[in-house]
Amino acid sequence: MITSNQNGVIELAKAVITTEKQSIDALLNRIDQPFLDAVDMLMACQGRIIVTGIGKSGHIGNKIAATFASTGSPAYFVHAAEASHGDMGMMQSGDVVIAISYSGTSDELIKLVPGIKRLGLPLIVLSGDKKSTLGNAADVLIDVSVEREACPLGLAPTSSTTCTLVMGDALAIALLHSKGFSADDFARSHPGGRLGRQLLMHVSDVMSSGDDLPTVKQSVCLTDALLEISKKGLGMVAITDDKDQLTGIFTDGDLRRTLEQHGDIHDTTIIDVMTPGGFTIEPDALAVAAVQKMQQHQITALPVIDNKKLVGIVTMHALLAAGVV
Repeated sequence: MITSNQNGVIELAKAVITTEKQSIDALLNRIDQPFLDAVDMLMACQGRIIVTGIGKSGHIGNKIAATFASTGSPAYFVHAAEASHGDMGMMQSGDVVIAISYSGTSDELIKLVPGIKRLGLPLIVLSGDKKSTLGNAADVLIDVSVEREACPLGLAPTSSTTCTLVMGDALAIALLHSKGFSADDFARSHPGGRLGRQLLMHVSDVMSSGDDLPTVKQSVCLTDALLEISKKGLGMVAITDDKDQLTGIFTDGDLRRTLEQHGDIHDTTIIDVMTPGGFTIEPDALAVAAVQKMQQHQITALPVIDNKKLVGIVTMHALLAAGVV
């Protein structure tokens, strides 16, 4: 047991969550004209969104910048202290600056204001004090004040940083909506993530084709089909007619049923024991659509058809290996 006062710890943790939740709820009344003005300002941005802050506000600002960037608005974070020592050179005409300081009196941020004004950059400030030095310098001030911090000592930034992060998310998502940013756009910003793979990867990217495609003509005997299954290692074979159009499939499961019903496989033709037709998918379909179809019909492979001709086979194993599932 880590502590002898577990009940006290649990109650304190719940109090922290309750306090922060109440602080977030209070933000709803601040989605008002200044918020709309900030979104309009960000919409008009011809350059990058520059988020700056220091301390805990800096950490929050870093995440807000990442959210903007991942939702279609080029953005980066500039540490306020480093900005005074050269990083302000990263700011250029057309940018919009979002400065974060709960007190609105951070010296490192206040020192940046003259340079920001000289460049003619719009300044959006997220602060808990409307009348602070930084607040007075803002073109748009968004109020992120809280009644109290969740820290029982009233010292560690807790409710205030949470509210700032939430307001930053609200700005980013409102901007996303205003720009008409789509799921496909998001995927292009996240090609390495699972969502990116689901929205960008097509069946043609993961299917077996060419020499790797297990296929036989419908006139061959069952033993030849079994050799093809064994050679290609996909646990199934696609059967086609003379025009390379799919007529059926034969799987390991079909083999078990065939042995039970026919006994001698040497005198059996594949067309007599195959599963006719079957579910198929097109090569330009999203790979995730293949997953959904397999799950719906409780199968592990799909023939891929293009203009009625068999061009490949996609398997659940390949989709798992590609990270689509």
